[in-house]
This record gives sequence, C-alpha cells and structure tokens, in this order.
Amino acid sequence: MLHTVSKRCPHLIESIDMTKKIGMLIALASLASLLFAGQAFAADPVAKRAVTEPKHAAVDRMNKKSPADAAIGKKCISCHGPDEDPGIYGEWRKSAHFTKNVDCYDCHKLKEGEKGAIAHNGAFIQVIVTPKTCANCHPVEVEQQQRSHHAKAGNILASVDNLLGEVIGGPAAVNAGCKQCHGSTVELDVKGKPTPQTWPNTGIGRKNLDGSLGSCSACHTRHNFSSAQARTPETCGKCHMGPDHPQIEIYNESKHGIAYRANIDRMNLKSKSWVAGVDYTAAPTCASCHMGATKEQKVTHDVGERISWTLRPAVSTKLNMVRLSNGDEFDQPEGKPLPKVGDEVKGSKVVQILTWEQRRDKMKNVCVTCHSGNTVDGHYKQFDDVVDLYNDKYAKPIAAIMKELEDKGYLSREPMDAKIKWTWFEIWHHEGRRARHGASMSGPDYTWWHGIYEVSQHTYFKWIPELKEVVRQKDGNEDFANALLEKYFKPIAGHDWFFNGMGKDAIEKVRKGYEERYGQGTMK
Repeated sequence: MLHTVSKRCPHLIESIDMTKKIGMLIALASLASLLFAGQAFAADPVAKRAVTEPKHAAVDRMNKKSPADAAIGKKCISCHGPDEDPGIYGEWRKSAHFTKNVDCYDCHKLKEGEKGAIAHNGAFIQVIVTPKTCANCHPVEVEQQQRSHHAKAGNILASVDNLLGEVIGGPAAVNAGCKQCHGSTVELDVKGKPTPQTWPNTGIGRKNLDGSLGSCSACHTRHNFSSAQARTPETCGKCHMGPDHPQIEIYNESKHGIAYRANIDRMNLKSKSWVAGVDYTAAPTCASCHMGATKEQKVTHDVGERISWTLRPAVSTKLNMVRLSNGDEFDQPEGKPLPKVGDEVKGSKVVQILTWEQRRDKMKNVCVTCHSGNTVDGHYKQFDDVVDLYNDKYAKPIAAIMKELEDKGYLSREPMDAKIKWTWFEIWHHEGRRARHGASMSGPDYTWWHGIYEVSQHTYFKWIPELKEVVRQKDGNEDFANALLEKYFKPIAGHDWFFNGMGKDAIEKVRKGYEERYGQGTMK
C-alpha cells in the first residue's frame, strides 16, 4: 500500500532528507498496512462481530441439541442412507457438517405452522433450506450475503431482460434459464410443497418463503457444502458466462486463469485458512478478488464491496455504497447526492459510506498481494480508459439519440418494439458489456474483437442505417437522422473517420505496415 500513501501524501515523501528516506519509506509501508487493516476493520461492523463470535459456537450448538432432535436426525439417516440416497448420504459424510454433528434435521427442521413446513414421518420439515437456516451457525456470512448484490439478483424480474424472457421467449425458458441463476420466487402448491415451476432452484437471488434471499448452495453445492468448490472459478462460471457477461471466458483467457490452470495443485483450495499471499500465491480465482481474505482484509460474502464501476447498464458509472442500520445496502452512482452517516434513507439510518475510491482500494489491496503498485495503477488506468471510451464515444450519444427519437414521436416508449431498439440493446447489453468486462479482467480478445470491435461494427453498419430508416418512415427523408448524427456524433473525435473518411495519412500508415509484413503490393 506504499504507493497509496505516496500518492495521497506526496509532501511526506518529498520533504524527507535523502539520508532518512529509506527508513521512512519502510515505516510508511508498515503504517499503511496497519492503517488499511484498521480502517477496513473499523468501517465494517460485521467484521467486528465476527471477532466476538465464539470459535466453536456452531459445534457447541450442535453438541447441545435436544435428544428429540438428535433422534429425528438419526431417523432421517435410516431412510436417506447409503442404500436409498447414496449421493446425498455420501456427500454429507464427506462434509464438514458431518464432522461437526450436523445432520439432515438440523438444516431441514421447521416448526409446525411456519410457512413451508410439511409433516414428514413424525416431524415438520422444510424442503428448501434457506440462508435464514444457515445463519444459525454462520451469522456473519449470511448477514454479509443478505445485503449483497447476489441477494438482489432476483430483482431481474422487473427488468427488460425478464420481459424478453417471459413475453418474447416464454415462462418455460425463464424457469429453466434465467431463474436458475437469478433465483425464483418460491411458491407452494395446495399440499404445501414447492411448485415445480419454482423448485428446484438454487438461484443466487432466490426469494424464499421465510423472507430471506438467495441460496447458499448456489456456491456451496449440497450436500457437501465445500468451501474448496466455492473458491473455484467454475462455480462462478455457472452464471457468469455467455454473450452478455462472459466473466468465466474472460478469466480463462487472462493470465490469472492461465496461471490457475497450470498451478491448480498449488492453490491449497481445501485449506481452512485461505489467505492470499499466505496460504497460496500461484493465482487468484474469482473468490480471491471479490471475496477472499488478504493479510489486511477478512473474507467477505458481500461480493460487490470491492467493485468501483458498474459494468451492467447501458452507461457505466462509478458506485459509492451506502449501508443501512436495517442490514441492507445500496449503490449510489457517482455524481448523485451522497447521504451522511446518521441520515435517514429508505426508512433506515445510514451507518456506513464506502466511496468508489474506498471500494477500489479494497480491490487493490488484493492486487498488491502479487503485483507492484505501479502495475495495479496501470491496470486500472487501462480499464478506466476503455470504460470511458465506450461511454463517451458510443453509449452516451446513442442513448441521447434514442431519447430524442422517443420524445419527438419517431419511436414509442414501449420496450423492444422496434428493430433499432434490439440493436441498441445488444450493443450495450452484449458487446458493450464484453468490452468493459474484458478490460476489467485483463481479457484482450474480449476487450477488442468480442467487445469494442463489435460495438463499432453494429453502431456504424446496423444502428445508424436503422436510425435513418426510422426517420425516413416518418418524414420521407433522412434529414432529422443526419441532424442527430451531426449533433451527437460529429463533435466526438473518434467518429471523424465516419464523416470525413480515414484520410490518406492513416491509410498509408496501415499500407506501409501491412506491406512490410506481407510484401510490396499485397494491400490493394
């Protein structure tokens, strides 16, 4: 973190006599580590509570369960044993749950009358185990998870993505597709059992009957519930993949993914302690960067805590985080008014603010485990530049033109009812995201060929012709379309080639390089 101290306090460095500089730099480095750890700890009330949680609290609870509960647990195993359910039983026997005396009934028990409780062989149980149940033994992890981006993944149900799935695709595709990652809203049939339309489902933002959100088994697959599995990139890749958010493909292309594959036997994935730079050094996984512990930070199940940009919407913004006393949190885009600690917001009191810079510093703290400060700063400069390029050259002017088309009656305000709306959707939702995510995770092919290249191709040769067609259908000419391009595109230097051609100098530069490589006269 020395680079951060030097950047924020240059006067401390510049004013030091050269004979004392080396000693002071070492002292500052030590102080920075202490300050970062102290600030991160002080700023996170959940981390404080984690320290006060007795180390063997979960084991003690299980050892003190009532004789009646213990008897029911044994009865479960008599029917769901190695002969009847070898997969479930076998995985449970290999789990940490088994070693700590956690059986079927400890997780599946429910009180009579509680929503989702069904009578089953003399006991009341729940079919779907929820984070609320897991919180009995893992309160800190669940508190972090419940406020996180993951827990809110089910909110896609009110988005354009869901409209495409439910209306244009069909509910069957949504149930077996979208909701398997984002989560279903669990419903019961007349017998009190989960409906087949909403279960099975391990969506990360599943809306459960008890009011909790998500599914711990989305990452810790039942019935082994392995931390080692949750640390692997493949676990995240179940959902973070495909044309609109290909994080696993980008990771596999990146140096991080290459190093992981080459050194997987040195990743120490099964270790109880998994601190970057201490327990492993070979490579990071998704969990390392977004959740994992470092020497200065504890592990977190709040996966968005270290994210400084949002790369999901049409136009990216940097994000501040606001945490509330009711356990929830929300992102506040840069430029919008930021409340203060103690303010009443959304029916609760603000208890913590994390600026986008602080969130980035948390991520950088992971990066500097393996990289120098200059390398980390250089990566973020390149990443920011790509996001700014996408935003300023493409997304903002296209969004402005689309708004004018709606305001002036060339397009309706209904979603996805015109070809040009589909093209714009794919520009930002598919290739635009790919470019931004590629830059964020060091995936060069996704940044350019699968990203900005396709953004450019579809902007110039699909979206602009469609813009002119939309105007021509209403006006009988393309004048208004050309006026919009003059207004929003022409002032941007990156579009100059579109209006004025590439220019002889640019063409000759390309020709010279091409012919030096392939021979005189090869470029026609």
